[in-house]
Amino acid sequence: MPWKEQLTAYSSLVEQQLTSYIQLEEDKGQGLIFEACRYSAMAGGKRLRPALVLEFCRICGGEQKAALPFACALEMIHTYSLIHDDLPCMDDDDLRRGKPTNHKVYGEAMAVLAGDGLLNLAFETASDPANAAYVSAETQVKAIRILSRASGMHGMIGGQVLDMQAEETQISLEQLKVLQELKTGALIGAAAQLGCLIGGATPEQTDAALEYARCIGLAFQIQDDILDIEGDAEIFGKPIGSDAANSKSTYPSLLGLERCHELVHELSQQAVDALAPFSDAGILPELAMSLADRKS
Repeated sequence: MPWKEQLTAYSSLVEQQLTSYIQLEEDKGQGLIFEACRYSAMAGGKRLRPALVLEFCRICGGEQKAALPFACALEMIHTYSLIHDDLPCMDDDDLRRGKPTNHKVYGEAMAVLAGDGLLNLAFETASDPANAAYVSAETQVKAIRILSRASGMHGMIGGQVLDMQAEETQISLEQLKVLQELKTGALIGAAAQLGCLIGGATPEQTDAALEYARCIGLAFQIQDDILDIEGDAEIFGKPIGSDAANSKSTYPSLLGLERCHELVHELSQQAVDALAPFSDAGILPELAMSLADRKS
């Protein structure tokens, strides 16, 4: 199957499963929180992280149904992070994926709770005893730990702290690299690691997958920084120039746009090269190269 069609198939599968997870089982008057969660979780997006879980699992010889709950859990965590990232106390953004952000529709308090709700649902999903039909208890615990660490203070949350501290401050290129490795790269790395874990990858393949994830994660972030300057707001799905408005250090501000364009292509090629230990890399090479030219 061509890579774009495979990516679309993964996205449809994940969205169908997310819809089934974010359902009110017993109405006790709290239906609005489910609506707010679904609003952001079903707002579209690339579904990059769950696609990586599913594809790495597949090329390692694993079953899609075994990886799907963990792919969905990761997407819930990613969505919660976006809801909170858009809040007035964080980046104060009004648009996300071309739609009003969660707090603009449901208010700040409900947006905080929607993010909290998705985070908790992610671990409810990953720890579901029903997953034991497809993965061992040991694998399930390892997967939950990967999710916890990547989304916590040693990962995404730690990166968000660094991001907030860096506002109104000129930070070094090395500091920016660490910030983005935690804030953006940690969940992308977790996606690759989860797919390898559930698919039964060798240690060499897992290391290769993590290097691939590191490269595309950095390329993805640099391209985001570029689009915040050169992008079309309608295609990008959020306002252009928000980094400058928030006085954030970015790769273009430190390296210049020309070097950033070069670096995105270099990192994408490095990601492809990292896949050498896999006899069949599936859609991963094309996916890596597509990030270099994306507009949204």
